Amino acid sequence: MADRVMKIASERAVVVFTLSSCCMCHTVTKLMADLGVNALVHELDRDARGKDMERALLKMLGGRGPAVPAVFIGGRLVGGTNKIMSLHLAGELKPMLQNAGALWL
Repeated sequence: MADRVMKIASERAVVVFTLSSCCMCHTVTKLMADLGVNALVHELDRDARGKDMERALLKMLGGRGPAVPAVFIGGRLVGGTNKIMSLHLAGELKPMLQNAGALWL
């Protein structure tokens, strides 16, 4: 299942795996939109194999914390809400997005 996650994660410069009912997922996808990023949002609860993918994401994240949101930038797993917000507040998220081709500013 990790192969399927990585295949989807490579489809666009920014991919966010979410659950439609997750408020933190909404926060992260809203941040990406506000920054001007056209992220691919893959809602696991709308995917027939979503539960298996969620378990694979949890394993990829080290088995701790929630599996979603899981943010991939440039095909690489960056992390969840805490990591993305920390990078944003430190001014490191925008350069990362630019390097991945997700921002042109």
